[in-house]
Order: sequence, then C-alpha cells, then structure tokens
Amino acid sequence: MAVKKIETWLTDMDGVLVHENTALPGAAEFIETLKEHDRQYLVLTNNPIYTPRDLSARLGRSGIDVPEDRIWTSALATADFVARTIPRGSAYVIGEAGLTTALHEAGFILSDINPDYVILGETRTYSFESITTAIRLILGGARFICTNPDATGPSENGILPAAGSVAALVTKATNREPYFVGKPNPIMFRTALNRVGGHSETTAMIGDRMDTDVVAGVEAGLNTFLVLTGITKREEVETFPFRPDKVVDSIKNLIDVAESGVVEF
Repeated sequence: MAVKKIETWLTDMDGVLVHENTALPGAAEFIETLKEHDRQYLVLTNNPIYTPRDLSARLGRSGIDVPEDRIWTSALATADFVARTIPRGSAYVIGEAGLTTALHEAGFILSDINPDYVILGETRTYSFESITTAIRLILGGARFICTNPDATGPSENGILPAAGSVAALVTKATNREPYFVGKPNPIMFRTALNRVGGHSETTAMIGDRMDTDVVAGVEAGLNTFLVLTGITKREEVETFPFRPDKVVDSIKNLIDVAESGVVEF
C-alpha cells in the first residue's frame, strides 16, 4: 500500500453532496472538516444553468455551507477557456444566467453579428429560432463550443434533453463537432486547480460517475474516489478500462481522510 498526501479536494455536487435537494450522508460534515483544517477545495458541476451564488444557496438550503467562490461550473470553465483563447471576444450564446454572467465577467460581448464563438449551454427553453441562428453562424465561420457533453438531465417529471443532445442536432446540420469544455474533459479540472493553486499529485477528485468524474480525474493525473451514492454502481466499475483509486459507499467515508490529509491506496 502507498500512503499519499491530499492537500486539495475537488468534488462533484449531484450524487456526491446532494440528491435532488437533500444532503447526502456526511456531506455537510465533510465540507466543514475541509474548512476546519484549511484544505483547499472546489465543488464542481457540469450544470451551466446556475451561477455559483444560486448553487451556493441551493446547497445552503440542504444544510451544506459552500461559499460561492468555492463552486466551479462548466459555464465558468467555458468562460475561462474562451477568454484565454480570444481575449475580449464575442459569442452567440444559447443558455441561462450561469453562462451569460460568466462570459460577461470574462470580458466577452454577447452578439449574433459575426461572433467569434457559438456557445451552447443548458436551458429549459431551447428554441428552434435560436438553434437555427447558431447553425447559420457556425456555417458562417463561428467556432462551436459546448459547455458539457451530457445528453440528458434530470427533472421532477423525468429526463430532459441536455446540451449534448442539442449539440448533436447542430453537428448534424453543420458537420461541425463542438469542443466540449465540461467533464470528462480534464481541462475542467485543470482550470479548477489553477483557481485554488492546487497540484495534481496532491489533489483528490470525488465523483459518482465513472464516465465523467473518474475518467477526467484519471486523465488529469488526480487521485480519484468513486462514491456509490449516485449513478455508478459497484458492480459496474469492472466494466470500465480505467479504475478509481478507491471506491467508498459515500462521502461520509472520506471525512477521516479530509481530516488527516493522508490516504492509503
């Protein structure tokens, strides 16, 4: 067994900290332990709809106290990525406040006139008109970015089509594949590490999905923990060609590691 030092924590939100609007066992205690021991951490989500302030309030209502500056969304990662590539550029955006606010704060202009980018995010009100505009702008030379590859998302009434599904529609019409910024693209983790000054060899990623959280963590060179409170079941782990460093029942099992700052693999 190898003993490793863990100084920085990245954790997924849905399926790890909360389910719907209910805190999962040990989630609040885990976050408080990180604070008490001055551990660097960020809560990550592929959901670009909400601003960090919105998500902080949502977690707060479930009893988990996470300040907004400790939340990193695919919208923030997307804004960071495009601002580094074309500083003070322009974009035609399909999405909600989480994405448009992030782009504005990154110095971008939102425009449908010869934009540098078409950026597709999540919205509950995808319109035929906006999708048609996006297709025409991409055919006219705009670069195609999508915040996240998720094909579906949850709702109280069942699954909803998400950004990945709409991106497939746009790709079919334009023959142009988008660049997906969110998980499982490891750039989501690298930008998160840059934000908190973390280093991959002493950073852990906690997730509930093998196909996004764990694979991105592995590709980014992080220590990975899979919790069984979300999507992936224990018997499914063996079907993947990669492995998390450790599988635990819930984030409650990691409180001791958060406290000590070391883990045995």
